[in-house]
Amino acid sequence: MTQSPWISAGEAARALGVTRPTLYAYVSRGFIRSEATATPGATRERRYSREDVDRVRRRAEERRDPGKVAAHALQWGVPILESSITLIAAERLYYRGLDAVELARTRSVADVASLIWGGRFDLPLSVPRAAHAAERASPAGALPFIARAQSMLAVASARDALASDLRPEGVALTGWRILALLASAATPGRGPISPASTIDARLAHAWRLKRADADVLRAALILCADHELNVSAFTARCVASAGSNPYAVVLAGLAALEGIKHGGLTARVEALLESLRGERRLKAALVERLRRGESIDGFGHPLYRNGDPRATALLELLRERYPKSPERKFAVNLADAAGALTRERPTVDFALAAVSRVLQLPPRSGLTLFAIGRTIGWIGHAIEQYAAAQIIRPRAKYVGDAPRQLSGAPERSPTP
Repeated sequence: MTQSPWISAGEAARALGVTRPTLYAYVSRGFIRSEATATPGATRERRYSREDVDRVRRRAEERRDPGKVAAHALQWGVPILESSITLIAAERLYYRGLDAVELARTRSVADVASLIWGGRFDLPLSVPRAAHAAERASPAGALPFIARAQSMLAVASARDALASDLRPEGVALTGWRILALLASAATPGRGPISPASTIDARLAHAWRLKRADADVLRAALILCADHELNVSAFTARCVASAGSNPYAVVLAGLAALEGIKHGGLTARVEALLESLRGERRLKAALVERLRRGESIDGFGHPLYRNGDPRATALLELLRERYPKSPERKFAVNLADAAGALTRERPTVDFALAAVSRVLQLPPRSGLTLFAIGRTIGWIGHAIEQYAAAQIIRPRAKYVGDAPRQLSGAPERSPTP
């Protein structure tokens, strides 16, 4: 069952192991959010943010046992890098303080890239013709998207004379050239993208969609743009911290994203939808999957107890644009059946798979949209990391054998 984001004073105090006065002190100092309850006749009662209580509790544990924290520092929780790009708070997603869902409905891909890269909507972004040399020379047309994109990026990196300009303005321009190249990689054989064409319009045209369908692609790209320090963003920052150029940053990000525990999960969700499309009793079919030890992919996100807002926004957009679509209705029915069984809600992976089916996109297009959109975030993280001018170098906690002399090694002669 989905937990409420709010808990009572008693629950909060017990979770923290403190008295109520200490809890109230945390609230007064701004560490824990609270709000009045809606219970009639209990006007003085307040409830407290479960997320904030958990964070304060973890920090207390860190002070008591630093070694334990080090062992789990890279697993969902302890922030290890500062960033001003993305905030995940109160079940919402924000890019530089602006609601990502609202941006997806009102702004262009270029606007959001400009916002993430420079903190404003009007960065001068353009794609010179020279940026398409890699596309014309690439023999990678028959490869899957990620491999094709990585091949083209490697060629472009070697040929782009401006790739080593790591100033914020230079990285933003390189980032825009990279986005154009990825759009070309997603639509092989369609020719280079026009400097005047938007990324979503190029994809819509290449996939033979209606003009209105481009809005759905645009929303998907924007909602995938960044999601804090996920594994691909962290990988991208590590590569940037070494001083590698933005092409190398995106190459590394794509390698991480393709994994089945990250963006590659979209392909598993697409396979799930395809395998269940003819089922009339969806809940029974899902139960049978669980009995066979198979997973129900695309549901439940650790950062959103009440549902992934990106998925909610995309599924709502599909409802508005395609209310009679059989594929949309099937996706909704499947989400309802899975929710009734697991009490979990769709993630962005499920929503991308639904978009792909409703718009009848090529296979694995969910991952394509994810990768192109997330590239915006990788470039943003690279800009931040270049500015920090510090290499990311965590230490390892050694848990292997103690040092010992190599068996059979000759003894050292005594020093005269």
